[in-house]
Amino acid sequence: LPVYPLTEGVTADTVRRAVIAALPAAKHLLEPLPLKLREKYDLIGLQEAIAHIHFPPDRPSLDTARRRLVFDEFFYLQLGLLRRRVELRQGTEITQSAASLTLGSSSQLIDRFYQVLPFSLTNAQQRVVEEILVDLAKSAPMNRLVQGDVGAGKTVVAVVAILAAIQSGYQAALMAPTEVLAEQHYHKLVTWLNLLQLPVELLTGSTGAAKRREIHAQLTTGELPVLVGTHALIQDTVNFHQLGLAVIDEQHRFGVHQRAKLQQKGVGGVCHVLSMTATPIPRTLALTLHGDLDVSQIDELPPGRQAIQTTILSSKERTHAYDLIRREIVSGQQVYVVLPLVEESEKLDLKSAIEEYQKLQEVIFPEFQVGLLHGRMSSAQKEEAIEQFRANKTQVLVSTTVVEVGVDVPNATVMLIENAERFGLSQLHQLRGRVGRGAAQSYCLLMSHPKATADAKQRLGVLENSQDGFAIAEMDMQLRGPGAVLGTRQAGLPDFVLASLVDDKEVLIMARDAAERVIAKDPTIDLFPVMKAELERRFDRLLGGSILT
Repeated sequence: LPVYPLTEGVTADTVRRAVIAALPAAKHLLEPLPLKLREKYDLIGLQEAIAHIHFPPDRPSLDTARRRLVFDEFFYLQLGLLRRRVELRQGTEITQSAASLTLGSSSQLIDRFYQVLPFSLTNAQQRVVEEILVDLAKSAPMNRLVQGDVGAGKTVVAVVAILAAIQSGYQAALMAPTEVLAEQHYHKLVTWLNLLQLPVELLTGSTGAAKRREIHAQLTTGELPVLVGTHALIQDTVNFHQLGLAVIDEQHRFGVHQRAKLQQKGVGGVCHVLSMTATPIPRTLALTLHGDLDVSQIDELPPGRQAIQTTILSSKERTHAYDLIRREIVSGQQVYVVLPLVEESEKLDLKSAIEEYQKLQEVIFPEFQVGLLHGRMSSAQKEEAIEQFRANKTQVLVSTTVVEVGVDVPNATVMLIENAERFGLSQLHQLRGRVGRGAAQSYCLLMSHPKATADAKQRLGVLENSQDGFAIAEMDMQLRGPGAVLGTRQAGLPDFVLASLVDDKEVLIMARDAAERVIAKDPTIDLFPVMKAELERRFDRLLGGSILT
């Protein structure tokens, strides 16, 4: 018997009687999927699936009905995302009448860069660079997302793409979500590009008026090939001579319109886009969220990176943690102490942070300098706290918020996370990535609350045993669901009725394959009018917006 979600005043019997009365109408449903496609993926017909999902004669009939309907949910989402990608490319090709964005395969600059680089790229980096260079050589603009664990070397890959743009006579821009992150990228790019005699400038909210005017002028004439910055890059006063490539770091931190605004500063209103994120997400989730992007994974860390020694500690073992911290600071290293959100109330959260900061500074480590970073500080205060830590003026940094993604202090070797069971695995893995960025052995101490459940401690054990961000994200998705992996339950996830990203992974991969075949045969989907009508109806409901412009 089917079990339906009910509302007050409506009984299960009422719903069942209504369904029984409506089911005969299912025989008028048109079948949107061609017979060949259904045979290839072993799918039953739509009418049979609708009948059997409500009143199956046996368990296998229910399973095959559910499989077909789950396939449909995934298939139309993937078809819509792929169709969106085709439209973007077609639309931009038309606007490009005069200027072709094809970046030539000549690579003198890239070859010179490899010669001055003090290390070799990993196999994963080389693979992703190849994928990017193939994209850049096409007339349609690239729209690629590079996923990689903290420290996997995404920036080097972005620099190769920037050099390919410069080699072909174009400019490049790199946009980051915070001033701290933008400055970090700027310093890295200056180090590398100065060796090739290429100027780089930084544009943020803090840039002075005179410097800003100078940057604007050099951009317009084309003498400045690379500009790094924050949201300041998308202001109307910023005009490029010939922007060919936009690199967007931590792309999920920017809105769709902000990303589009940077792209529109390109030649003829378009440019190649390379997005980067240090948040590894499972492949099924990447397909669902970024199905209209090409996704590359840097799934290998550079050689010489030591695994971060991760240990779960109970509150009784706190003295061990403090002893380790003391030893590390005495030998010249630094430490993060991270607190979870205690309550929804920021006031309580702030109180606990200030109390912890005072306790560590006055009682536990009076001989060292302790810094504080929390959500209610102004941007200037936050940057000051991070700068003090980076310069080793403070040896311990107490933080309530997730320590800024991308804060790179190679000297920090200990990450102590209080009440670690309150964080998701992916978030803990991100925090752990703040240490282990230098040559010294690093440690991550997961302090669990005395009342933490056995399940919570078992979950933390995943981190003790794995350093692979993609595997950890996959496990996190199984344990807590896809919304939690992304850090928010409303993270732009489609509203599925039956389909589950955790339980139906194989069906999603199959549906993606089927959608790619349909698009390859007919990018307009005009050959399949019933399928096209169904796509319009479903895509609108799944993502709250029409697919066809």
